[in-house]
Amino acid sequence: MVAFTVNGVRRELGVDPDTPLLWVLREHLKLTGTKFGCGIASCGACTVHVDGRAVRACATPMSLVEGRSVTTIEGLSPDGSHPLQRAWIAEQAPQCGYCQSGQIMQAADLLARNKTPSREEIVEHMDGNICRCGTYLKIIRAIERASREG
Repeated sequence: MVAFTVNGVRRELGVDPDTPLLWVLREHLKLTGTKFGCGIASCGACTVHVDGRAVRACATPMSLVEGRSVTTIEGLSPDGSHPLQRAWIAEQAPQCGYCQSGQIMQAADLLARNKTPSREEIVEHMDGNICRCGTYLKIIRAIERASREG
């Protein structure tokens, strides 16, 4: 059994401790907002928060989340009112949308630690989150907007 909290709900699951968090979220808990991209923690599509910090769920074994708190895109703001979610819509950041939950979770990690990041700090923090559609400028503008409108 692995016990942890997901989006504020305590869970105990009979899964192998080596099972990646991503598969537990998607297959066991049906939280499908977190996406599988590369499987080697290189693209960022699977980014979630563990104890408030961004991690790649595809490369995070369940043994590392035992007793910890996980937040997925579904738990960031169930009603879509988080400043980043509003800014993403206002800036029309997504095209295909596949990477966007990971992008938003990575950005939320940044804004939780730095309420007013510079453009350079945004670019540096978001490096490693890949958008195959190339909407990087819109993503940066959305993060800047969320920082301003908080």
